[in-house]
Amino acid sequence: MAFEGLSEKITSAFKKLKSRGRLSEADVKSAMREIKLALLEADVNFKVVKDFTKTVTERATGAEILESLSPAQQVIKIVNEELTKLMGGSNAKINISPNPPTVVMMVGLQGAGKTTNGAKLAGLFKKQQQKRPLLVACDVYRPAAIDQLKVVGEKLDIPVFEMGQGDPVEIAKAGVDYAKKNAYDMVFLDTAGRLHIDEALMDELKNIKAEVQPSEIMLVVDAMTGQDAVNVATAFDDALGIDGILMAKMDGDARGGAALSTKAVTGKPIKFIGTGEKLADIEPFHPDRMASRILGMGDMLTLIEKAQENYDAKKAAELEKKMRANRLTLTDFADQLAQFKDPEAMQNMLSMIPGMDSKALSGAQVDEKAVAHVEAIISSMTLKERENPSIINFSRKKRIAAGCGLKIEDVNRLLKQFEMMQKMTKQLNGMTKRGKKRGGMNFPGIGNLGKRGGGFRFPF
Repeated sequence: MAFEGLSEKITSAFKKLKSRGRLSEADVKSAMREIKLALLEADVNFKVVKDFTKTVTERATGAEILESLSPAQQVIKIVNEELTKLMGGSNAKINISPNPPTVVMMVGLQGAGKTTNGAKLAGLFKKQQQKRPLLVACDVYRPAAIDQLKVVGEKLDIPVFEMGQGDPVEIAKAGVDYAKKNAYDMVFLDTAGRLHIDEALMDELKNIKAEVQPSEIMLVVDAMTGQDAVNVATAFDDALGIDGILMAKMDGDARGGAALSTKAVTGKPIKFIGTGEKLADIEPFHPDRMASRILGMGDMLTLIEKAQENYDAKKAAELEKKMRANRLTLTDFADQLAQFKDPEAMQNMLSMIPGMDSKALSGAQVDEKAVAHVEAIISSMTLKERENPSIINFSRKKRIAAGCGLKIEDVNRLLKQFEMMQKMTKQLNGMTKRGKKRGGMNFPGIGNLGKRGGGFRFPF
């Protein structure tokens, strides 16, 4: 994930501050020098770094801060606030037209991921806001651009409007007209890009803008290109006038400077970020949450939102009810195990937990073979055995092992793991009952067990 190196260096600087108890002005300035170098190494714009460190130093060396009971924590709080402000302060939303359809014009250079991320964005609005999006193929120059848009559109079940290799301006106009006639409330125009910014590209984009009057001009930039992404954003804004930025490839080993510099340099907010190659890997950009991630404080809000998106509410309620009654079954065990099959998704989720060492997570893998063995064993059981494992005697174990091609020892191991999980559930229930007397107990990442209907997901 972007910012990994930056996060490590800033956390190291903070550790030195925390070890000192009382702080002097020299201590703060020394820490800020380390943070300044870390930001420059992360490819953050020099002027942005200079202004940022100056502001933080001035605030952090005030008598009120240095004489407080926990000055190191106060300094961290100031850095958090200034980082959040630097990236825009709050989540900037897309401009929704009061008279549908809302037309979103996707622009950017070739290779930035415009086509895929435009489709991802359409899919996000369809899933989260129940919109009816239409993709319009206006890139008539790049080979297979129309076919690429059709492929991603089909995967997301979003229709694509295209007129072949015609005039992009006419295609855009016809696409918006088609959306109006067929009750589509959002239109995403996939426009052409170039390997570099030139007059011909900008003239075409200006003509499309003049013809369809988009509600939002969304620039897609590649986070991996660092300061080049900021330069591209500045050039597009000067020539075309953009409304927001979609920062693609934020899951890579980018230094992160583009995300920290863009708003300060261009004045235009990052509205969305691409977090992976899958079509679901896109999320709104929250400056406060990103600042929290950079400072190693995790991002519990995004973690909870992702858990809610990926987990069926009805199943969650049923699972919570079973947990309260301590009646979890091997079928539940298998269902939960399936949630962790994707190692990339698991690593992304774990990295949002406060205090989790993202470096220690790198290369973490799910033992797919072990997961497959568990699934095979459970599949070889009868429904009665899954619902009530206590009835599984030696002869049943022998049959189950033969049915899945494994050993009786493997069956015993699974049953032992399940037994341990049940004991843990019982302990959690006991803690919950005690917590209720104090108004409910919160368990990080799994919701409030002291209230019903909270939606519980047990992390096996």
